[in-house]
Amino acid sequence: MQEFDLLIVGGGSGTQVGSLAAERGMSVAVCEPGPLGGACITRGCVPSKALIRRADAIRQARDADRLGIDVEVDDVDLDAITSEVRETVYEKAEHQAENLRESDDHTLFDGRARFVDDRTVEIEGYDERVRGDRVVVAVGAETTVPPIDGLEDADYLTSTDALYLDERPDELAIIGGGYIGAELGHFYETIGSEVTIVQRSDALVPREDGEVREAVTESFADRERCTLHVGREATAVEERGDRIAMFAEGQGEEVEIEADELLVAGGRKPATDDLGCEAAGIALDDAGFVEVDETLETTAENVWAFGDVIEGPMFKHVADHEARVVAANAVAERGEEIEYEGVAHAVFTWPQVAACGRTEEELEEEGREYERARFEYDSAPLGLVSKENGFVKVLAEPDGTVLGCHIVGPEAATLIHEVAVAGRVGEGSVDEIAEAIHVHPALNEVVLGAFDELADPPLSTAPDWSDVSMEPGD
Repeated sequence: MQEFDLLIVGGGSGTQVGSLAAERGMSVAVCEPGPLGGACITRGCVPSKALIRRADAIRQARDADRLGIDVEVDDVDLDAITSEVRETVYEKAEHQAENLRESDDHTLFDGRARFVDDRTVEIEGYDERVRGDRVVVAVGAETTVPPIDGLEDADYLTSTDALYLDERPDELAIIGGGYIGAELGHFYETIGSEVTIVQRSDALVPREDGEVREAVTESFADRERCTLHVGREATAVEERGDRIAMFAEGQGEEVEIEADELLVAGGRKPATDDLGCEAAGIALDDAGFVEVDETLETTAENVWAFGDVIEGPMFKHVADHEARVVAANAVAERGEEIEYEGVAHAVFTWPQVAACGRTEEELEEEGREYERARFEYDSAPLGLVSKENGFVKVLAEPDGTVLGCHIVGPEAATLIHEVAVAGRVGEGSVDEIAEAIHVHPALNEVVLGAFDELADPPLSTAPDWSDVSMEPGD
């Protein structure tokens, strides 16, 4: 048996904890069967945003006529795009692996680990077991396959498959209109595929605020090559030669969709099915998530867990935040507790979406008193002259404490950080953002406008542009 000061099961954000431990002279073992970097680097947020960045460039070019610029997009070389993205992200993963192999303080085990007792694992492909004085579990999550008749026997795409196609499907059917389905639907519709999305709830991105869901759903419905079936659930799938058919029911009818490819974007679940948690004394909840306390320690002593394997927001930036807490506790023994208040997230559709804090529906369900303000992009100078559509919506307690912020429109993923950093949800007040001196003219004035409406008294002296038109002849 090989023994280490710290054993890390999972080669994503867990390696950040290992780096700090190695800097402090601890011996570190990392077990990871696939590319290092976790799902984000090679099969998640990084490659998907690389594709979406190209789709956004196409959308901007096609929309340039509204600014008096005539641009044509002649061709999209999908094979060249996905090959470049694949090469870039896998080179990054291999570089990480090389760094671990060359480190005197790290040992990399290229295999799947399974617990055989409280801090000992057996690793696929290795004869010798590995034990850690302290253990970090960061195995992430895996794609779920919904129980749809015929699906298991069908040739369908996962989200990972859809990132690296070398040929654009003429017709793409998507089961699921959440973050993954909406983002990949945006990409493939933009490069020319006829996209059909079946979504069980009555709108896309169902976890977002109601007005956000409505705006995104309307945007997709208005696309030239997009068909939406919201409020319907996929019930069966069957292959028809080199094509595939999907059946969906809802709203009193059944629809049949036939396409070249079927993408299943039904969500993710914690990768604990074959982890051997029971042998380690690591308790799981009913959904398979590892149970942790406020310090992210599991029910097994000196075993911590974080990332998508525990219940919470499944975002890479959340895992990175949790990694810092686990490093403070598993390595530095500080006993720090995790804080999630004010965590922001973004959905890279067109339009882009970003949010932090509570939705209006959540506040209404709780019977909580709140105030709201909504400020349109074209009510700010740069939004008007750029002819940008979108809005910022702020929710706050009557005393001005920020409860939530929701943004739909260009640069939403960047603009939300003003709220996440300057006005911590549940802590900061609307005045803290409204009092800040904002660059003029920039899109951040859209955020200023929304928060200023709830400030007491309103603080901005900027002119109101909401009644100005940029249409010819006005």
